[in-house]
Amino acid sequence: MSLTAVPRVVIIGLGVVGAALADELVLRGITDVTVVEQGPLFVTGGSSSHAPGFVFQTSPNRVMSTLAQRTLDKLDGLTVDGDWVMKRVGGLEIATTPERLTDLRRRHGLASSWGIDSALLSPEECARLWPGLDQSSVLGGFHTPSDAVVKGVRAVAWQAQRAMAGGARILGHTRVVGITTAGSRVTGVEVVGVPAADASRRTIPADVVISCAGLWGPGLARDLLGFELSMMPMEHGFGWSTPLASLAGLDEATELVKPMLRHQDHAMYLREWGPTIAIGAYEHRPIPVEPERIAGADDFAATGTHPSMHDFTVDDFAPTWAEAQRIIPELRSADLDTDRCFNGIFSFTPDGGPMLGPVTGVDGLWLAQAVWVTQSAGVAQVVADWVTSGDPGIDTHGLDYRRFDPAVVSHDFTVARACEAYDEVYDVIHPRASTLRHRALRTTGFHDRQAALGAVFGEVAGWERPLWFEANADLPRPAVAERDRWSVQFWSPIAAAEAMATRTTAGLFDMSALPRLEVSGPGATALLDSLLSTSVDKPIGRIVYGLLLDNSGGVLSDVTVARLGAERYHLGVNGNLDAQWIASHRDPQSAVQVRDVGSGSCGLGLWGPRARDILSALTADDVSDEGFGFYRAKQIRVAGAPVLALRLSYVGELGWELYTPAEFSRHLWDALWEAGRPHGLVAAGRRAFESLRLEKGYRLWGTDLTREDTPEEAGIGFAVRPGDRSFMGRDALSRREIRRRLTCLTLDDPDRVVLGSEPVYHHGDVVGYVTSADHGYTTGLSIAYAWLPPELCAVGTGVEIEYFGRRLAATVTAEPIFDPESKHMRC
Repeated sequence: MSLTAVPRVVIIGLGVVGAALADELVLRGITDVTVVEQGPLFVTGGSSSHAPGFVFQTSPNRVMSTLAQRTLDKLDGLTVDGDWVMKRVGGLEIATTPERLTDLRRRHGLASSWGIDSALLSPEECARLWPGLDQSSVLGGFHTPSDAVVKGVRAVAWQAQRAMAGGARILGHTRVVGITTAGSRVTGVEVVGVPAADASRRTIPADVVISCAGLWGPGLARDLLGFELSMMPMEHGFGWSTPLASLAGLDEATELVKPMLRHQDHAMYLREWGPTIAIGAYEHRPIPVEPERIAGADDFAATGTHPSMHDFTVDDFAPTWAEAQRIIPELRSADLDTDRCFNGIFSFTPDGGPMLGPVTGVDGLWLAQAVWVTQSAGVAQVVADWVTSGDPGIDTHGLDYRRFDPAVVSHDFTVARACEAYDEVYDVIHPRASTLRHRALRTTGFHDRQAALGAVFGEVAGWERPLWFEANADLPRPAVAERDRWSVQFWSPIAAAEAMATRTTAGLFDMSALPRLEVSGPGATALLDSLLSTSVDKPIGRIVYGLLLDNSGGVLSDVTVARLGAERYHLGVNGNLDAQWIASHRDPQSAVQVRDVGSGSCGLGLWGPRARDILSALTADDVSDEGFGFYRAKQIRVAGAPVLALRLSYVGELGWELYTPAEFSRHLWDALWEAGRPHGLVAAGRRAFESLRLEKGYRLWGTDLTREDTPEEAGIGFAVRPGDRSFMGRDALSRREIRRRLTCLTLDDPDRVVLGSEPVYHHGDVVGYVTSADHGYTTGLSIAYAWLPPELCAVGTGVEIEYFGRRLAATVTAEPIFDPESKHMRC
């Protein structure tokens, strides 16, 4: 949505996000802004009012790190009535186990990738930086000097006051009780005064309404908006010691001078708080908080009961207090100030990301939920840009609340995954780990067949998807080097055997988790042609590869489109966001339908040099190269089952994607399996798939490229075929400069492997970072794709990749590495 006139904006909630967003909108010239807050100003009763304000910028997620950096940059040096808003005391993370020490080396690499100053410290250096720390069990530390503590209430006050000075209105003690609409567009919010005795219902007109309701967001979404928001408030123990002699010189104004301290091996954090030590505990059971357990504004106004502060559960906190006393000996002579301690409530989501974006089905209604102080001002900048110009200026696929497949979103899903996210806040999480909660939600009809072959499953969008098959353990495979303790996790050398079999005979891959849409009805061709970088107006049976671009020319997604009828198309997409994007550009008066066809069906990839032999034995349809050419689609029968067959391949080999209704899925698997065994067919998993696609140079959207990147930068400029069409993003492409390029690297030592997000160095300077990487099993190379400056992308250029503190030599290599003329797929 791009606003062409100055709109009336209503923001629900004056926490750190609502206040920052009001400020950012005013800065962009949107002065008709009203913030509705049910509590008092500026201690409103939400999480912002009690949050300890730790801002550690380093995250495995580049976007989350960027948002944290933006937050600190905005708040740096501010004061409210002479009191500081933010203090860059730095952050110190300590390791007391070898596994954590290794992970701190990884975090140092992440910080380097994202441009965050950091250093690895010895135990002695940790103790010098944090006097009073018992270094006897400390193995090392990770120091980030630019990290900071933010005072949430002061951040709210400063940003809200500047917004009011620019024309915004802020209404305290006012609760939203309804959202008004006309057709599919928001028109205002209905409010009442607080307390209820003073309530008089009225409507505030609005063109844009943005919910920044924090802890009350899920209830508001359910009661007023009619949908399940995948966000769950959780209780979190927070305690104070009694005063310590060593901190007697610290008062409430100074508050702290040492770095924030994280002891993640025991899921806890500590910091000075005047003459006391404040301690936060994640090392206790998850305590989800349903909407009805959060006190309302009336209770807050009448009794002063802070809605986001629940009673302290001493037993939950006891292990944390004991560990705090162990690592800080002075605490052994102190007590826990239980009168001051509480369980604070914070918001958690299934993947730890915020819940942002336009609400489906109601134009002008937006969310900015599940945001901690850490990313607050950065998120506000993104949402303000998004609302006012349509361009958030940053990759939002991990921030948009619609990223979760609607088929799996439920209250049970939200609670289970939010509890897992809480449990894992300070865990060492491997980038290839799968969720352990709410598993086996979606399975295919041939799931038992895969299990019988010893499938090791991962999860994606609720689907169980094989990673490899233990039944293939004795298959011949290329030599595979012994992996280190990190890269060997969630991996097996069996993947090499499955990759080799796919290249030499054939592999059967489960493609059921690939999101698929049908776009049909009069106007379908015109709609897709207006959105895609390649025209879909081809003969029936043709497949095209195209890109969804935003107005600035950034790549929102890559899509394969098969034309099945005059106005009927089958799309392989990257997720629910693609469906929402296409549907949002449909004329509401048109007959075009955008329908999910992934649920209720299954998909198999049959690929390899013997794929045609296998398929031809099961169908009367002509599957020869002349009768069924590359990038063609047909409705065929396979062993009697109705199948949509697409002749394309993400692994670089001859073959087809085969889709059939769910009730035929087991029959299709069995038929292919029996026909394929004489030809050496193997069941193959995702780990082989990942290696094969890297050998072929195929990009993975969301990992290798996002909306921040142009097609030319990402190496997929061939997918932009304008012709004489006008399509979204076309004009912007000519104005975009090439800032960097996605580049193929091979490690000079083929026995080493990296996994992604590692920094890339040239002559000692960080020049980029790795996106995807793996062993290329059938090429004998270790492959890494990385973003690099254009001047370093020439074939033969030498660089280094830092992996757990060690620099590995790598060389820019021509791509694709495997079959550059694509003869295998086209035979």
